[in-house]
Amino acid sequence: MNALSAPVVDVPVGPGVARAAEVVPEGHYTHHEERGVTVHRTNPVFVHRDLSSLAPGEGMRVLEIGTGSGYSGALLAELVGPSGRVVSLDIDPFLTRWANFIHRRRGVVNVRCHAVDGVAGYPAGGPYDRIGAWCAPPLLPKAWVDQAGEGCRIVATLPIARVPEVTVLAVLVVTDGRPTVEAVMGGNYIDATAAPKVDLEAPGRWVDWETRVSGHRWVSVAWRERDDWHHSGARATLERLAEPGYVESAGEVPWKPVQYWAAATGDEGLTVARLDAGMVFGHSTSGSAAAFTQDGRIIADAPDSPSLAVVRGWIEGWRAAGCPSRGDYRPVLVPAEGPDGTGWDLRLTR
Repeated sequence: MNALSAPVVDVPVGPGVARAAEVVPEGHYTHHEERGVTVHRTNPVFVHRDLSSLAPGEGMRVLEIGTGSGYSGALLAELVGPSGRVVSLDIDPFLTRWANFIHRRRGVVNVRCHAVDGVAGYPAGGPYDRIGAWCAPPLLPKAWVDQAGEGCRIVATLPIARVPEVTVLAVLVVTDGRPTVEAVMGGNYIDATAAPKVDLEAPGRWVDWETRVSGHRWVSVAWRERDDWHHSGARATLERLAEPGYVESAGEVPWKPVQYWAAATGDEGLTVARLDAGMVFGHSTSGSAAAFTQDGRIIADAPDSPSLAVVRGWIEGWRAAGCPSRGDYRPVLVPAEGPDGTGWDLRLTR
């Protein structure tokens, strides 16, 4: 299995994508005068990067999961040319109807958008030469691999732990019906959900407790299956993090590299929460909680908290290992079948 790729900034935009971007009017899709501005859009820098990683070519069949404004679908239609086909899926029919309308108005006839659950793919249009997902499923779905032709490239944001926003952008190749990881990069897209999202700021899954009075707070714990039926452990974790009994400086500790390290340990205490001051990442049990804040602090329920010891251990382990970055890990696909579906979990290992 290949080593991880270089950081995002080092991924070049392919010449074909650059030429397509000159032809396709981004603002016509993202800020259409009749539909209005769509909030379901990605910075074009990342659209161009991810399409370059997908590497679609003339005459290919492409499955796009996450229609959004329609801009990425229009670029794909340009890249595959008149002999190619693009099937674009989105859970929101408002987006697919408008994208179909705008494509047709521009005379683009080799892309068709459908309002369906993209995690299931679209078998009728396959097998596909390329699959690009601009939303994050809970795992690599078996349905995508089943609909992939030999040598199909898949580009998708995948979780590396069962908590929100701990993800990488993976480039995979399907050979003999089996996916392998070619590279991973930093990246995150909106969660793939079974219904259109109302609150784009909240995760689409794995929220174990939330409050909506005087602001929106939520928490996600990777040990949710061990919590009781009324989620008392998750509820207590959110309370402990929202009103910590102990605070210390984390020092010069970068957020993402330590997050990758913690995810690679496979610790089931991984915890992500949104508090009034923003996102935090850390560790919890049914009786303790501690987390990094994005402003360089560590918060905990108490100075002798077991979870605080774990968080400190992550920092010490990361430093002792030479402060590894994303490119120092090996991506591994683990077969999975359970509440999140059937397919493969992506994990990072040392």
